[in-house]
Amino acid sequence: MSHNVYVFLAEGFEEIEAIGTIDLLRRAGLPTHIVAVGIEPHVRGAHGVAIEADLSISEVYSADAIALVLPGGLPGVTNLEGSQRLRQLIQEANQEGKLLCAICAAPSVYGKAGLLEGKEAIAYPGFEGHLQGAKVSAQPVVRSANFITAKSAGYTFDFALAIIEALQGKAKADEVASAIVYAR
Repeated sequence: MSHNVYVFLAEGFEEIEAIGTIDLLRRAGLPTHIVAVGIEPHVRGAHGVAIEADLSISEVYSADAIALVLPGGLPGVTNLEGSQRLRQLIQEANQEGKLLCAICAAPSVYGKAGLLEGKEAIAYPGFEGHLQGAKVSAQPVVRSANFITAKSAGYTFDFALAIIEALQGKAKADEVASAIVYAR
């Protein structure tokens, strides 16, 4: 049975969105794996913070996943889009009804792939035009079908808690929020 959450990092990712989300998902007890989209296991964020990935993208299969997570940041999102393997994993996961999550500029990856058609979604201001076929939400974090999208780094905790709620229920999300003294 699939049970892994995969967070994909490409050079230039937004550190707050990646690290904050990974941290909260792990606090919830979700098996969360950092995946390097490039060749190197060390991935440098948009602001110079380097992270060592747990896995290479070649080691990830959609059948093993319950959720795929894309942090934003530039040029991170451009580098995510450039990964043929990631695009393949996203298509497979979507066909299997897996949870697909993205924050900031990253929802554009799903939009450009035509996966947001008829769904509600949000992205970083100025990236809404890349949410092809979606109804752009006024909410900073939105769940629509098997997609969770969020507006920006400022909503990282809300984004991560929405993922926890989708996978483990509201009580678990509230427990994690309470443990970090965060009011939702």
